[in-house]
Amino acid sequence: FHFNTMSHRKFSAPRHGSKGFLPRKRCKRHRGKVKSFPKDDKTVPPHLTAFMGFKAGMTHILREVNRPGSKINKKEVVEAVTIIETPPLMIVGIVGYIETPQGLRPLTTVWAEHLSEECRRRFYKNWCRSKKKAFTKSCRKWGDEEGKNSIERDLERMKKYCKVIRVIAHTQQKLIKLHQKKAHIMEIQVNGGDIAEKVDWAKERLE
Repeated sequence: FHFNTMSHRKFSAPRHGSKGFLPRKRCKRHRGKVKSFPKDDKTVPPHLTAFMGFKAGMTHILREVNRPGSKINKKEVVEAVTIIETPPLMIVGIVGYIETPQGLRPLTTVWAEHLSEECRRRFYKNWCRSKKKAFTKSCRKWGDEEGKNSIERDLERMKKYCKVIRVIAHTQQKLIKLHQKKAHIMEIQVNGGDIAEKVDWAKERLE
């Protein structure tokens, strides 16, 4: 007698790769998006909760594993690591959010006195053909007395009404060896301390 024994697909054609990384396709956005910022702890001093970096390459490290009960515990293993270059960020704005039944709503925004060219390039499709007038009015506010008073009023409104303070920060393209001149901009939440401390901390670090 001849029996045709069929192997299970699990053994004859095992799947390739982890299902945790599905779907395998190109990412929608080049710069990562923060889905949720960490919970605020008012006992610590104000600090940023995120940062932007650029992948510079990869290498490997030799490290000792600390995993009690495992066969490789106290043994050395070689692992792949990514090198991320993180030039200092520039803070160019402060945004205050109030809580509403529909969620967070921005109350007001204060922009810095100086916005670098690489930051302003982000607001244009074609920088060379543009008039390069972005943020000239908001920068002029810092020059006269009336403008400074309106900025102070906005900051006081933030301290009085807002529940969340975030800063607008951009990368410094001139510090990294890339051809791109246009900076990446993102909002980063400030955690730690009360609202007044957060606003003062962000104002001191404006460009």
